[in-house]
Amino acid sequence: MMCSRLGPSLPHLLSLRLLCTEAPRMVATRLSNRLPAPLAFKDPSAFRVKSWGELLRALGIFQFCSFPVLVNNCGKLMSIARTVLGRRGFSLLLRPTVYAQFVAGENEREISKSMEKMSMLGLRPMLAVPIEEDLGESTGEKRYDENMESMLECVRMSHTNTWSKDPMMQLKITALLRPELCVKLTTLISQQPYDLNLLVRALDGEQINFPGLDGNEIAHFLCGLQRLNKIGEASVNKVRVLVDAEYTYMNPALSLVTTAMMKKFNKDGAWIWNTYQCYLKESRSLLLEGLLLSKNEGFCLGVKLVRGAYMDKERKLAEKEGRLDPIHQSWEDTNNSYNGSLDVMLEAISQKPERYRIIVATHNEESVRRAAERMEQLGIDKDGGSVCFGQLLGMCDHVSLTMAKEGYAVYKSVPYGSVDDTLPYLVRRAQENRTVLQGIRKERDLLKQELRRRLCPGLRGGS
Repeated sequence: MMCSRLGPSLPHLLSLRLLCTEAPRMVATRLSNRLPAPLAFKDPSAFRVKSWGELLRALGIFQFCSFPVLVNNCGKLMSIARTVLGRRGFSLLLRPTVYAQFVAGENEREISKSMEKMSMLGLRPMLAVPIEEDLGESTGEKRYDENMESMLECVRMSHTNTWSKDPMMQLKITALLRPELCVKLTTLISQQPYDLNLLVRALDGEQINFPGLDGNEIAHFLCGLQRLNKIGEASVNKVRVLVDAEYTYMNPALSLVTTAMMKKFNKDGAWIWNTYQCYLKESRSLLLEGLLLSKNEGFCLGVKLVRGAYMDKERKLAEKEGRLDPIHQSWEDTNNSYNGSLDVMLEAISQKPERYRIIVATHNEESVRRAAERMEQLGIDKDGGSVCFGQLLGMCDHVSLTMAKEGYAVYKSVPYGSVDDTLPYLVRRAQENRTVLQGIRKERDLLKQELRRRLCPGLRGGS
């Protein structure tokens, strides 16, 4: 994400970055301590829309997720179950349970059924093709082309179906470009910044010679940029593409490519978005750089604001390599980082709502409340298009449903595909979001309250 590395025309960003790297421990705010009752997120009636089967399934899965040892070893447990039960038996076990909770379906018919129900609840889908790669997992150009076709199909489904207005989808660049190349690019641009216009010309089809890369790497990079360009051309003015951040050892390269796409496709609106991980100590400076760069380069900025999902691996890698830990040392520091970045974006949106957009992608109730209150203070419309909220499918429904009921734009991140295709995705999300999974006690308690209400409708306090 290191936008200060995008070109030598922005040397003044370095001083800005040094000033803003560490988020202040306490973010000054004028927010009222009196929270509106609808945003207390304590009403179990949010779950009345769930069927008996959905209610019991969610309770069972959340109970499973409350045991850290099970979450930490879920990959091994699933591998054992698949060996014992066989592929068909394993699919029969997973489909009505974990798969049904967190995945929309395998084909367009199943996905449409899930999305229509979501739409009836006032929620919007943000489709996600569960494809990603890490170092050592590269699969070759043919597979990258197949991944591109899958993402183009995702654009088509998001646009042609009437599931919601202002459709969104997620994209991982490492599904289209080798992670090893992204790591090398990150090293290169830290030493000698790449001119942003160089990548825009490559997106336009020009055969560019990128400094520091050999012939094979240049050929692969150009192919990857062409794949991304096709997705950009297919989605502009139709579907907003939210590019995910990944690991710090490749994020600067991912941000470089994403920013080039924003410069090309975001002239009149935010169609390509970048992700900012607020558990990183440098996140605030990166966001400020992104805002400044969008102003100087004349493109609209779309921001997906997350806390982050790769904490354990990032810390272990930093320790192994003798580097400073890039992650905030405490949950409080991460909260301050997130809320401070949120304030920065909402202030920008209040001044130029046509130039900036944000999705408050979090399960943290305090941040959701804070965003809603600041929107009211700044006069930002609940459903004006500039601010929306996002949570994972199958999680945090008491927040999602409450916000949707109050008229806010709320998206659910919706993976889809076969059991085999989505299993690695589900395992990674479980392990990377273990802090979220272990913090679902409130949602589980609300589900239990709704279950008691149904079993004993005369009980006081069950509604």
